[in-house]
Amino acid sequence: MESDQGQSYHAQDGHVQAGQAAAARFDAAGWDAVGREGDGTAAIGPEPAGAMVPRPGPVFAALDVGTNNCRLLIARPARGGFRVVDAFSRIVRLGEGLSRTDRLSDEAMGRTLSALKVCRSKIRRRGVTALRAVGTEACRRADNGAEFLERVESETGIHVEIISAGEEARLALAGCAPLLDPALARAAVFDIGGGSTELMWLELRRGRPHLIDQISVPLGVVGLTERFGGDRVSPDSYRGMVEEMREALRPFARRNALAREVARGRVQMLGTSGTVTTLAGIRMGLPRYDRSRVDGTWLSRVDATAIAGDLRALDFQGRASHACIGRDRADLVIAGCAILDGIWETLPVPRLRIADRGVREGILAELAAAARQR
Repeated sequence: MESDQGQSYHAQDGHVQAGQAAAARFDAAGWDAVGREGDGTAAIGPEPAGAMVPRPGPVFAALDVGTNNCRLLIARPARGGFRVVDAFSRIVRLGEGLSRTDRLSDEAMGRTLSALKVCRSKIRRRGVTALRAVGTEACRRADNGAEFLERVESETGIHVEIISAGEEARLALAGCAPLLDPALARAAVFDIGGGSTELMWLELRRGRPHLIDQISVPLGVVGLTERFGGDRVSPDSYRGMVEEMREALRPFARRNALAREVARGRVQMLGTSGTVTTLAGIRMGLPRYDRSRVDGTWLSRVDATAIAGDLRALDFQGRASHACIGRDRADLVIAGCAILDGIWETLPVPRLRIADRGVREGILAELAAAARQR
């Protein structure tokens, strides 16, 4: 379970708006089977004796089926926002091999289904009354993405909607917006994913973010790692990844005059992804990753560059032994650092604010806002 259980989030009215697709609603009593957690897998069967009895009142769930991770947050309304009561995250690598075949592999789909059955168990046990589940780049891109999600619904009862890159970015912004500094007129918000990277260019008016432009770059940590390797990465290979990201952002930077805006000193940057949270955890010297300490902290470009250099000097085993990385991310973190370098070369601000929040928190904020309106 993630450390965000019990954490509260708040959003002012007007910062988030209703999603383009309505959240799925269901009666929790309608589930006819439930998975049981133990070793991290899920088994289908009846509700175990002594299972949690849900408290009355609305309970929201947000499920993000990403290219690399399957993530769930369950929350209750609290003082204009929501309070997380349960969480789950597992690296499933749904997009593994996708860049070569344009299809989701049987192994990747199996891993993801196993994780989703754990999510179903938590949803059932917590008495969730409103759920929105979304699929991102891997599901969008794969020839068999829609077919896989039909199988998910058949085997778990969870309907997962494939959302556009624009909707993904909008939800990530809804989750991260409270961390933006209202005193700065411009903001760049990015999300480095497994299959793509989203970047938004914003104007803050009376402290509220308004989208000026956005781009979805089909470069993510899973695809780049498959192409360039995840053990020892040569300086030339690393620079090649940085240049790919920089070139992909060049038209976006030109049409929005990003260099000029940064030179004026009125641009802030906010990042959300496993890459930036990992770098922040390393910079803080955490003995193990702690979301409550990382979310909202700052990371300077100088520190990030130094840490990335240290990580590139290690092999897979060396990175895997680090408390804030582990084996699941040891091969992906170098590609993430390269993508971040490409962003930083495009937007050379001195420091970055770290958000360990995103699509799921955006979904929950909108579910909570809709409940208040009702």
